[in-house]
Amino acid sequence: MTGAGESREVRSALVGLRRSAGLPVAFGGLLHDPASLRLTELTGATTAALRGLRISSGLGVGGKALALARPCGVADYAAARHISHEYDTAVAAEGLRSVVAVPVVVGRRVRGVLYGALRTPLPIGDRVFDAAVAAARDVEQALAVGDEARRLLDRADGAAAAGPGAPLPPGAWEEVRAAHGELRALAPRIADPGLRAALLAACARLSGAAGPPRGAAGRAALAPREVDVLACVAAGATNTAAAAALGVRPETVKGYLRSAMRKLGAHTRLEAVVAARRAGLLP
Repeated sequence: MTGAGESREVRSALVGLRRSAGLPVAFGGLLHDPASLRLTELTGATTAALRGLRISSGLGVGGKALALARPCGVADYAAARHISHEYDTAVAAEGLRSVVAVPVVVGRRVRGVLYGALRTPLPIGDRVFDAAVAAARDVEQALAVGDEARRLLDRADGAAAAGPGAPLPPGAWEEVRAAHGELRALAPRIADPGLRAALLAACARLSGAAGPPRGAAGRAALAPREVDVLACVAAGATNTAAAAALGVRPETVKGYLRSAMRKLGAHTRLEAVVAARRAGLLP
């Protein structure tokens, strides 16, 4: 996931947090370096006091959430004694009193912090707390998917490095096909259009690794989801496993598979995979 894509995920989560918890203000950002973050995304703010503010680990309510890797909150920011007060000027300028901060944690590493705030000094209720935690979980899932996408892109680039039609060492085709199947399954879950396009481009490189389409099968035109299903089948997945990977029902997988077999003139799953490879649709 690109930096722009990650920021978009944070912004979307904050908008959802304000809506679900009825908060006047929500803001947050991702880590600037291992020990600090910048507040880059704000919704409901009436001033620019918080924008770009660097939050250091351990300082303020957000810095405390960053350091402890757990949610923290205060009912009255200015009067709170269990946090430091380096950011009082910016907080007062925006008129914030009650604040909750929830870390975004991926792979046991804090990647950012989301805040929700009120302009009145009130205890943080369960509704606000739960909504803030849910928003952070949404961002965590998006970042984890982006991390996996980048890992698969690196793997795909390595698998396709030999170039179209070049001979590959023993076992390399299994690597190419496994990378292709994982990329095809992951691409529909990517919200960032730039990253999704990069994944699909990597799929195309892997599909072309065996050279140009061969024979009449090269004229077959399958829908993207039909190729996704065949990629799973080629990797040895059952219909149930393919459905889990693609986020659809097993019956839907069966429908796509039947359609692909009909278009390819295949009578079995194996014949469909072989025909798709001849068509240049699978590596």
